Parts: sequence; structure tokens; C-alpha cells
Amino acid sequence: MKKKLTVLFLILAWTGTAFGGPVEVDSKLSSYKKQGAVSGNLSSVGSDTLNNLMTLWSEKFKQFYPNVNVQVEGKGSSTAPPALISATAQLGPMSRIMKQKEMDAFESSFGYKPTPIRVAVDALAVFVNKDNPIKGLNLKQVDAIFSKSLRRGNSEVKTWGDLGLTGNWANRPISIYGRNSASGTYGFFKKRVMKKGDYKDQVKEQPGSASVVQSVSVDHFAAGYSGIGYKTASVRALPLAENGTDYVEANATNAMLGEYPLGRFLYLYVNKAPGKPLDPLTREFVKMILSKEGQQVVVKGGYFPIANAVASQDLQIIQASTTP
Repeated sequence: MKKKLTVLFLILAWTGTAFGGPVEVDSKLSSYKKQGAVSGNLSSVGSDTLNNLMTLWSEKFKQFYPNVNVQVEGKGSSTAPPALISATAQLGPMSRIMKQKEMDAFESSFGYKPTPIRVAVDALAVFVNKDNPIKGLNLKQVDAIFSKSLRRGNSEVKTWGDLGLTGNWANRPISIYGRNSASGTYGFFKKRVMKKGDYKDQVKEQPGSASVVQSVSVDHFAAGYSGIGYKTASVRALPLAENGTDYVEANATNAMLGEYPLGRFLYLYVNKAPGKPLDPLTREFVKMILSKEGQQVVVKGGYFPIANAVASQDLQIIQASTTP
């Protein structure tokens, strides 16, 4: 309840978004102000879910600073912590929070913890083919589709008929697609939906989010999970319920209110020593992401923008010990 109230507080400050209408950025977000000569190289290593956004942010950043080069590599959230530790990347996008062992490894190298920045909101979606007539699913059913552990107590689901579909759908096996173990989405889904149970051996692991959606779009009887930003016209994001049949759409309002059961923040981790400023290039890149222009990029990328209240909190963190 406390978590929902916190999210509710943040959504109430999110006055730029029209409930039930087009997604817009919070009108209270500040526009990005270009600083003096900023140049150099930035490297981003981490989440595939955030790969498109990182690319779009990089393109926007180069409009402000043409002499900056940003290299983006998205092979999974688990690749971000080692890249930050080895200093092969200044930016570590992750679709989940860091695990304790990852934070411990970072702290053992630097003597302090990495800094997480909330950069967007995602509704992790269960996608089906656009022609699939199913109305929605609850998490017990989703668990029974993807997991062999069945920790939510449902009986195993193998066919679409097991979920109530009739006619030509009734005896059709469900083809299941997911991410590989390097993915933060893989870990989030395993923890949140499957209660840390094991995936079925039949899950066809894909190297990226786009691959999951593409597979579902061409496999008529498929189901797969991926970030909402990869949605296409060939698939449908199923409304979900924690229990029962009170299904909730995977949209911005429901994700921010905490009503959609698989809503989550997306993060960018940086190496910031306590009481010391970020290097100017990294600092300006993060400031741009948290600006009005940066959050307009989030909308363009198919995800949901953060509230000004969230951006303000994280700006205070990254601007500590910096001069205006």
C-alpha cells in the first residue's frame, strides 16, 4: 500500500499527462539548457529494453553537442555493472534495480555504491498476436504459461483452450517466447510473475526485445513478454490482473498509478562518488534525459515519461557538488 501511495503522489504531480488520452510529458519539466563547450566520448553498456531509448537520447544529445560521440551497446542489464566497474562505460542502463551482489562488487572496487537514475516508466507487456481473441490474463495464468514451478498455484497451461478459448484455438499449443538470462526483463519477469520459479524448457529465449515481438507477430499462437516500447501493430499487449478478471490495460496512467501489475521504472546507473560531481559529459547527458526534451524522446520511443517530481529528486542527486 505504501508503494502505491508513493506512486499515486507522483502521478498527481504529473499534470502534463492527459488521463486516457495521448501520452504527454509533465508540463512542469524544465527545458534543457545547453552548457559551454562539451565534447568527448560516452559509452553506454546494458539493457536491451533501453537500447532504442539510449540511441534516441544520443541523437538528441548530439543536436546540442555535435562534437560528442555516444556508443550504445544493449546486450542485457547484467552487462551494465561489469562495464561500470571496469570503466568501459560511463552509462549503465538497466531495466531492473541492481542485485545486491552487483552493488557489492561495485562497492568493493570504489568504496561506495553506484547511483541509479530513474529515466522512464515501462509496462512490461505480455504480447499475443493481434488476431488472438483472448480478453486478458491474470498473473496466475501468466505464471502457468511460462513457468514449470507453478508457484502461484495454477495448474499448468499448455494450450489456448486451457485459458478458455474455443473453436480453432482450443487445441492449439501456446508457443512461448522470452528473453535470455542476461536480460533484466528476464529477471524482473521471473521475480515478479513467477515468484522466482523456473522457466519452462519450451520457452524460446530471444537475444532482444524486438526479437520477442517479431516472433509473436509471425507465430499466430504465440505469447511472449517484452517492454511496451517494442509494441508493433502486429501484436497486442494483453490487459493483466493480479488475480481474477479485473484486467488492467498496459497504458501510461495504469503503470504510473501502480494499477497495472507489471509497471516498473527503467534506470540509468552511473558512477558518482559521494560529495563529488559527475564528469561534465555524463552529467549533461543525464540532465538532458531528465529534461522536457529528454522525456519527449521517451514518448517517441514508446515508453512513458517520468513525473517532474521524480526528475527533480534525481537531478538533486546528480548535481550534488556541481556549480550552476
